[in-house]
Amino acid sequence: MTKELQHFVGGKKIKGASGRFGDVYNPATGEVTKKVPLASKGEVEAAIAAADAALPAWAATPPAKRAQVLFKFRDLIYRNLDELAELVSSEHGKTLADAKGSVTRGLEVVEFACGIPQLLKGEFSENVAGGIDTFATRQPVGVCAGITPFNFPAMVPMWMFPMALACGNTFVLKPSEKDPSCGLRLGELMIEAGLPAGVLNVVNGDKVAVDTLLTDPRVGAVSFVGSTAIGHYIYSTGCAHGKRVQALCGAKNHMVVMPDADMDQAVDAAVGAAYGSAGERCMAISVAVAVGEETGNAFVKRLAPRVRSLKIGPYTDAAAEMGPIVTPEAHKKILGYIDKGVAEGAELVVDGRGVKLQGYEKGFYVGGCLFDRVEPRMSIYKDEIFGPVLSVVRAKNYEEALTLVNDHEYGNGTAIFTRDGDAARDFASRAKIGMVGVNVPIPVPVAYHSFGGWKRSLFGDHHMHGMEGVRFYTKLKTVTTRWPSGIRTGAQFHFRSGAEH
Repeated sequence: MTKELQHFVGGKKIKGASGRFGDVYNPATGEVTKKVPLASKGEVEAAIAAADAALPAWAATPPAKRAQVLFKFRDLIYRNLDELAELVSSEHGKTLADAKGSVTRGLEVVEFACGIPQLLKGEFSENVAGGIDTFATRQPVGVCAGITPFNFPAMVPMWMFPMALACGNTFVLKPSEKDPSCGLRLGELMIEAGLPAGVLNVVNGDKVAVDTLLTDPRVGAVSFVGSTAIGHYIYSTGCAHGKRVQALCGAKNHMVVMPDADMDQAVDAAVGAAYGSAGERCMAISVAVAVGEETGNAFVKRLAPRVRSLKIGPYTDAAAEMGPIVTPEAHKKILGYIDKGVAEGAELVVDGRGVKLQGYEKGFYVGGCLFDRVEPRMSIYKDEIFGPVLSVVRAKNYEEALTLVNDHEYGNGTAIFTRDGDAARDFASRAKIGMVGVNVPIPVPVAYHSFGGWKRSLFGDHHMHGMEGVRFYTKLKTVTTRWPSGIRTGAQFHFRSGAEH
């Protein structure tokens, strides 16, 4: 029997009332296992109203007490880690080990947010002028919203709402309708941790829900992770309605392999970074740029058998290295790109099409695919495929490789593999990319640094988590004070410097 999910508003589960539902699949079997309600405008407005009503008391709660709730939430995540990983894997398809890793990576941001009393410390300047002091504080934005993607249904929400709540905001989370259960469970765990009802709300939906969050005047800030086309829409629409918006979008991450690279290390990195989570990561390596023909030949020769031997299976198989694709639509899209790559003249060294597993014939499986001699004109080079497809491009020299990285429309992540410190330093300095790795294939920053790309991989001025997260979820207020002290300066008709007083 198909389970019907609910919303989570005002600290309790709410049955969907719109009459519209979306399908939630088990990608391993291809079966529809749940129905997710797609909220009406009124249902989203009810979630916003709950957040708005809870805002004054939560914003006035001392940061140390807000941190206490997050400490308890952290403990609950650890205690329920297996359950959360199962929810992620059963709806997304990624292996349990990968799911657990993503939950704990989100938990790192929770741990960072637990330090909010220190992070919100302001600035103070005594006697900036005669008898006048100035101090600056950071105060909550208000009601915030998060629109999160299917590929990390635990991690990305935990990159958003813990920071927002720690800063004194209330929050409405709209998880992906493809795998919404984990977001709902996180909402329940926050209440169990002692969060007041209405401070965090979870509402499921599609474009109707998104547009309501973007246009409702009670929402002050919107965080988004997803595709560039939707991210641009969210950024432009949200800004047009007076909101602060951070939209982290698409990617085409290049890994440059230099002639002096440790080839075994580079191949290991490429296998994990290109095919982990079936390539459904915004930081996945989808292009390897081999510098020189000999480098390209050696790289492909060692990589191809590794790709062919990838263990494909359902998340319940502990030996599986790669699971299925999230939905039949995504599965079809990826296969279309592989067909197009062949038609455009790229050399398909490893063909992952046609994977069928006994007992899981209806699952959405695609094996690892490896293209060689890909050219920048090709769709498989230009577009974000979001699947287990790696394209190898041959570059004549380092400068040509760097130009490929810098000329692409996306600027999320990149990496260079080399033993040459001079080349690595030059690459890190000159790459027009938001996150750079040196012999590190997926350079996702730790929680106390910030995550975000450049170019069409990011709309907005703030990256996510770290101090950038604190700045995004707060507004700066500067207060200048003077108390009666017998000093009289008379009326002033112009600005004066501190030295004049």
